[in-house]
Amino acid sequence: MSYDFKGRLKKGLDQFELSLTDDSIKSLEIYFNELKKWARKVNLIARGSSDEQILENHFLDSLTILPLLKKTDSHLLDIGTGAGFPGLVCKTALPDLKVTLVEPRQKRVSFLRHIVRILGLQDVTVLDCRIEDEARLPSSSSFTHITGRAVSDIKTFMAMVERFSPGEARVICMKGPKWQVEAADMAEVFSEAYIQEEVIELCLPFSGARRALLVYAPSRMRND
Repeated sequence: MSYDFKGRLKKGLDQFELSLTDDSIKSLEIYFNELKKWARKVNLIARGSSDEQILENHFLDSLTILPLLKKTDSHLLDIGTGAGFPGLVCKTALPDLKVTLVEPRQKRVSFLRHIVRILGLQDVTVLDCRIEDEARLPSSSSFTHITGRAVSDIKTFMAMVERFSPGEARVICMKGPKWQVEAADMAEVFSEAYIQEEVIELCLPFSGARRALLVYAPSRMRND
């Protein structure tokens, strides 16, 4: 029996109180099927993942940040995006979103470019480099949001994105249930540069796994 991706996606979206167009859902299903096909030969996701785990841990988890990006002219920088989580998933769901995906591993970059091509996505930049590459990703680059799901802890992530501080990008950290410890550690180092603007706690719809989205803004945006 084939997996009902669309039905399970819609059920998960309902629990997040999110809705997507039929075209976006169709595109996400193509993305899902291509991911499974490529994952047989390329290390994109954990081997042995079930369809439900792929949907929940990668697609639905990525879409939790969607409400934070639903404003005009949003431009998301996704650091260490891997197979496109969360940046390319959000772009597929929200076609007007502009995204820059940073991924140093060439096989994953090939997959990202394949998805962009077959879905006909516009305003997607895929950079096959590391975040520290000033030539490919200048500090003067303009973003509205920065995220990176694969980075180990908040303090490390903030240190990586600090060189973009002349801009006005909000930083979205996607964390698990022990986020308070990391947030406290980060505040000791970056308290003058960033303010914790928002914390959104939620649970993934099928497993009940706890998640937290921590949104940081540059301190000079305190009165925005």
